[in-house]
Amino acid sequence: MKICKTVLAVMLVSLAVPASALTFREAKPYLYQIAKDHPYTIYCGCDLKYSGSRFKPPKPDFAACGFTPRKEDSRAYRVEAEHVVPAHAFGSQRLCWQNGGRSNCAKSDRVFAQMEGDLHNLYPAIGQVNQDRSNYRFSDFGAAPSQYGNCQMVVDFKMRQVQPPRNEVRGTIARAYLYMHDTYSMRMSEREKSMMEAWNRQYPPQQWECLRSKRIKAIQGAGNIYVDSMCR
Repeated sequence: MKICKTVLAVMLVSLAVPASALTFREAKPYLYQIAKDHPYTIYCGCDLKYSGSRFKPPKPDFAACGFTPRKEDSRAYRVEAEHVVPAHAFGSQRLCWQNGGRSNCAKSDRVFAQMEGDLHNLYPAIGQVNQDRSNYRFSDFGAAPSQYGNCQMVVDFKMRQVQPPRNEVRGTIARAYLYMHDTYSMRMSEREKSMMEAWNRQYPPQQWECLRSKRIKAIQGAGNIYVDSMCR
């Protein structure tokens, strides 16, 4: 563990750590290196298998987590940077989205670019689950998981909603939403905000999440207050 932390520290320095904002493209290498402290995909808890390249995304290891692809496609076998709060959710609230969508916002809106690359809202996820989740809202609708093998994630395509898996993941999701809401004045419905506040209280951060916030603070200049306030 000590060696791993030393390697991570060297890696962050070698990447020429910025003092503040990152673009989404710039953020991804940092995300995958930070994830070495807790090398699992966010929703399904699959192990991350790293190659020798510092900039190459890890691969998901299905052996331990029991993930089964919902269908066969290449994204099921790769790890992607998942926006817990979808880019559509925060981008569609900005003027740039009305004239060219996400690509226009990334090019023309400095605040959107910062939101898109904010590491507090990025987690490694299996590509197919990231794709299926799309921009659907999280909810708890009592569905029995069956789509992804032992992965407890449920995507309701008809109702455009997602039921998160394990309890600790709900807390992590909530703290990302509340952080984005406070940091960028992102609008949330009262129902959604109440649910996230409840999940935040019920499922406090684990040690790895506390360390993650510290790592990100060293890169971006600020931690996630919803994590930091509950960490010792």
